[in-house]
Amino acid sequence: MRQVTIAIAGDHDPANATHEATGASLDHAAHALGLDLSHRWVPTPDLAEDAARGLDGADGVLIAPGSPYASMEGALAAIRLARETGLPLLGTCGGFQHVVIEYARSVLGYADAQHAESDPGASTLFVTPLSCSLVGMRMRVLLEPGTRAAAWYGAAEAEERFYCNFGLNPEYQSALHDGGLRVTAVDDGGEARIVELPDHPFFVGTLFVPQTSSTPERPHPLIAAFARAAAARGRTSAGVTADTLVR
Repeated sequence: MRQVTIAIAGDHDPANATHEATGASLDHAAHALGLDLSHRWVPTPDLAEDAARGLDGADGVLIAPGSPYASMEGALAAIRLARETGLPLLGTCGGFQHVVIEYARSVLGYADAQHAESDPGASTLFVTPLSCSLVGMRMRVLLEPGTRAAAWYGAAEAEERFYCNFGLNPEYQSALHDGGLRVTAVDDGGEARIVELPDHPFFVGTLFVPQTSSTPERPHPLIAAFARAAAARGRTSAGVTADTLVR
């Protein structure tokens, strides 16, 4: 069995519970799916220097929670590489927020798209403070029928745990959705909680942190779906590196 490798893009902090849950949740999914899966952390400054090298050999990339990152540009570079090469990607919490920024800049043409945490005075804020902090909150998420997100959950709604203070600016939600990064789950107020690229093998951002709801007995369905996509990528691109893919 070929080993599946996940690169976790982020600045690892052993004291951050969401970081420890990230590795554990991948282990849960691997055990349930019968995969030989390994994961390694890649610091965002390394990705800013050379994202292809940092993700070399990875079958999937998980953009970790825990922003602001040491290098915002490093996180964005990893997201762009995954989006453009078909490398399975899951971004959670801060990962979701930076998926939004990268897509706004690179695809929608908002070159000045910014994150209020990094530049609160910017003219084009795609990520802004939430009306109230969701740190430590469990909230209902409503899944759009017929989407892959709904299929992965096998349900119309779920309860998820959040750790964030920032989210997609509602003023740009329609532009993002209509521009191809589909909003496939919302909260009770209609604000984006999951985004995905339908034509990508797996390109998903969640404002919540599914890692923290995963257990050995019940791996989180999104983590399991991501692991399956990474395994499929590994089978179809054996011998192909990230560096090869971006040339």
